[in-house]
Amino acid sequence: MPLLPVPATAILPPSSALPPAPVAQLHDEAFDPSRLGAYHLDILLTEGHCRLTVREAARQKVVVLEDWTLAAASALPALAAGHELLGRAGWAGVRLAVGGGAFTLLPAPLFRPGDEAAYLGLHYTLGATEQALAYALPPGSPAHELVSIFGTEAAVAEWLQATHGPTARLLHHTSALVAGLLHQRGPAAPTRQLYLHLAGPELTLVVLGTQLEFCNVFAISTPEDAVYYTILVMQELGLNPDQDTVTIWGDLTSESAIFTLLRTYVRHLRFGSRPFGLQYSYRLNELAECRHFELFSLAFCD
Repeated sequence: MPLLPVPATAILPPSSALPPAPVAQLHDEAFDPSRLGAYHLDILLTEGHCRLTVREAARQKVVVLEDWTLAAASALPALAAGHELLGRAGWAGVRLAVGGGAFTLLPAPLFRPGDEAAYLGLHYTLGATEQALAYALPPGSPAHELVSIFGTEAAVAEWLQATHGPTARLLHHTSALVAGLLHQRGPAAPTRQLYLHLAGPELTLVVLGTQLEFCNVFAISTPEDAVYYTILVMQELGLNPDQDTVTIWGDLTSESAIFTLLRTYVRHLRFGSRPFGLQYSYRLNELAECRHFELFSLAFCD
């Protein structure tokens, strides 16, 4: 199984030290912040952003979506201290996914709890403020025999535990993406397909068939980088850019340079939709369907 780790050079430094600022704050009028126990809080930390949703447990309806600029993941506790939702306890459930390429996938039979740093150390050198954690991929799925080993800022893990307790889950963003893709395609095993997700300077590529065949995060700085990695993975795994469908999600539009260039090399390129099985507030209608797939997909993570 060609599950390739990302070198440490793929981890980009924060682009700015500016204080957090809201990019989007979409709240449905039906959301009742006095009843946090009726909602799930899902958080996604990616390069330069903290994005969150509030999802009503009874109807599985996303009633809040916020997007904040964030200089670094370690700044999350400071953002939460002044935020009306992040720093409050009492949710029905809390899931937090971290971005970046500091991760690898390990066959479950080989995993031994307590050795996370050693496994990750084969591909990535943890910084003085980072720690290694593990998350088992969705059970009963083509990825269920894999464990995700990933690195994150210790301050993030400590804040999550202190604020939201031991039941709050911390995982890598690729685990949320894979969970969402498995949910989206259903129980039947379709033809092998390549899926792309773009979040700022990070391009995540996943190939799913009867099993999870490939999952990796690449650092990109130009549209040419995105095309290079996409075609490289297709060639390495025997996919044909002229015949095989490629589905893409993330921070782009049909007019963006990356999509325009990809379309000249991949004949059957299409945008993905929001995860099925969830409801979405009308407040989210102004957002493109292909955006926030990883964030919404946290709903399918244990």
